[in-house]
Amino acid sequence: MRLTGKVALVTGAAQGIGAAIARRFLDEGASVFLADVQADCAMDVPEGARAWFVRLDVTRESEWVAAFAEVRARAGRLDVLVNNAGVNIREPIERMTAANLDTMLAVNLKGPFLGIKHVLPLMRESGGGSIINMSSICGLVGHRFTPEAYTMVKGGLTLLTRSVGVRYAKENIRCNSVHPSTVETALVREVLKDPERRAERMGEVPLGRLATVDDVAAACVYLASDEAAFLNGISLPVDGGLTAG
Repeated sequence: MRLTGKVALVTGAAQGIGAAIARRFLDEGASVFLADVQADCAMDVPEGARAWFVRLDVTRESEWVAAFAEVRARAGRLDVLVNNAGVNIREPIERMTAANLDTMLAVNLKGPFLGIKHVLPLMRESGGGSIINMSSICGLVGHRFTPEAYTMVKGGLTLLTRSVGVRYAKENIRCNSVHPSTVETALVREVLKDPERRAERMGEVPLGRLATVDDVAAACVYLASDEAAFLNGISLPVDGGLTAG
């Protein structure tokens, strides 16, 4: 198993991509803290695996401090932080309210910033670690199907990743970002329930399908593992070739 002995915390772990990442980490032998703003996490934990639920609103600095205090108390270390929690308020720039923009900035950019801020001392004590930020193809290119605010915050997260990777590499703390194209989740199935709209979205991907949550989870396993020990500050597309064209 590729993550045996590692301790990870995954935000937004109650559903969707976050749940898939957490489940795959557990399958690969990691001990996992399932962090989410929801009151509970109903994931089926494999027999013998070590998993704990931590309530975490990523926009609140005090909750990050409390979450890492719990990690320290239960596990004594943290090797991997996956900043996965995010929101997408699908309003174009001309209709985006200031309040909704603040929400997008708080969850998608301030949240990872605070997580990184407070995980660095813990990783330093452990002799290093891997920080994985969930960005998007919208953090690499303008995307005609995606409103501007989402592209803006994901672009900011991409450069935050590179900045942290450069500054803290000397302490063996790596920071990389993952950039999925449209991922087949329950929410996306609802958004793309119109067959023409779904076909349009699939048509932009050279491999001819949407990404799966397992595609994204596999990329995160790789970046969390020792196999990726020399990868730092990279932006890894999980997009079926969309951004290559």
